[in-house]
Amino acid sequence: MFKKLSDKQRKRLHRKVHIRKTVYGTAERPRMTVYRSNKNLYVQVVNDDEGKTLAAISTMEKDFASLKPTVADAAKLGEAMGARLKEKNITTIVFDRNGYLYHGVVKALADGTRKAGIQF
Repeated sequence: MFKKLSDKQRKRLHRKVHIRKTVYGTAERPRMTVYRSNKNLYVQVVNDDEGKTLAAISTMEKDFASLKPTVADAAKLGEAMGARLKEKNITTIVFDRNGYLYHGVVKALADGTRKAGIQF
């Protein structure tokens, strides 16, 4: 019934819970969370006070379907997310790496968002 988690997945989930103890999104500084799979990238900006998603972007959308979860494409996705946040007048966020190491794709996504003018 329940899928057994690999040791790698279990460690990531443990890190995720540990991180979420301190990272919290408010209306002034919402939380930007990243999920990365082998085929796609997903990014959401969440206001944890209300439990609402303010903005979202992923490589599943038509405009970004050609992007893969690589460093170069993650930077492009980050810039697009930054543009969406600017449209909604969100200038500062809290970055939630969701248990992933701040390296490679996750770092490129964050740098792309910063390049668009969003402050962390």
